[in-house]
Amino acid sequence: MKQKKAWRVVKEVIDEADIVIEVVDARDPSGTRNKKVERLIRERGKKLLIVLNKADLVPKSWAEEYRERNRGIPMVFISAREHKGTGILRREIKKLANQLQKGEGEKVKIALIGYPNVGKSTIINVLKGKKSVKTAPVPGYTKGKQLIKLSKRLWLIDLPGILPIEDFDELVIKGGFPADKIDNPISPALKLIKRIWKTRKEALIDRYGIEEFEDEEEILEAIGKRKGIIRKGGEVDLEETARYFLREWQTGKLTLFGMNSTKKDEVLHDYEDVLDAVERELLLDPRRIIWRFKDELEPGRVKKVGIREVDEFIVGIATGFKKCPSAVKFLEELTGKKVISTECFGGKWKGVVAILG
Repeated sequence: MKQKKAWRVVKEVIDEADIVIEVVDARDPSGTRNKKVERLIRERGKKLLIVLNKADLVPKSWAEEYRERNRGIPMVFISAREHKGTGILRREIKKLANQLQKGEGEKVKIALIGYPNVGKSTIINVLKGKKSVKTAPVPGYTKGKQLIKLSKRLWLIDLPGILPIEDFDELVIKGGFPADKIDNPISPALKLIKRIWKTRKEALIDRYGIEEFEDEEEILEAIGKRKGIIRKGGEVDLEETARYFLREWQTGKLTLFGMNSTKKDEVLHDYEDVLDAVERELLLDPRRIIWRFKDELEPGRVKKVGIREVDEFIVGIATGFKKCPSAVKFLEELTGKKVISTECFGGKWKGVVAILG
């Protein structure tokens, strides 16, 4: 898509939306936020929510520090691929929607924008879920694009606004062009090395054993030697080393923080949307809750938990356990309450819904 056309679509999306979500790569928020588009959103009086995706690749302490430095801007850290933080995202969207002066029955429209490869489409799919309903095409812009119903009030514009990147090296660094297809990979690789060395050189030291060097070229050559990317005659193949290095960055194997996955025993807080409905409808029967929300509660290997005080009881959901008694014990220890009734579900990975009091 040409730059002029790309900016036109971005502006159309902003104009159509009430809430604009700017999707950013949590590994490089400064490099993937766009101040120009944030200014456009504010000038048009739209609500802005910054979503830092791929947050599983950065330490939680750093994420909190970044949020504190940017206090005043609604901001959510998530991993759309791992479905981490998506409940918090939905809750933040609802909070912003409630601030809008909308009349009874009026739609609140949500749009996503961002650079290539930051995860816009994945987040759209997460928000849509399995039960979304499409409506008629959105009037006024690109043919075939539609609104998707998320709830009675909330509607998603099924068209991510793709921010154009004018500098080709930046396009590569942001993952918009595959490393294996680059004719001259050395230039973006050196630019990325310089950025990482300046921002957090420990990322290169930890992964490649790199020590102090004079310049980026020496670091790239050292990586090639370390990985055995050598031409006949014993010289480092700098082009192939650059492709290898860029591939490491684009696939998330190299991060600023040398952190590629969450700890095995980490428990994620989730199921906010399910618990909202449970509280609203006063559902206090574990079997009924499982039957009603079986798609949303499907257990996986990642441990997840959600708790909510409903009436005089506590409703607890815990999934990702190998055995149901372990999940029940976890909920009792977390809440300090005793289980009154519970129901187990799942296959290889188990989950429980429990009423505690």
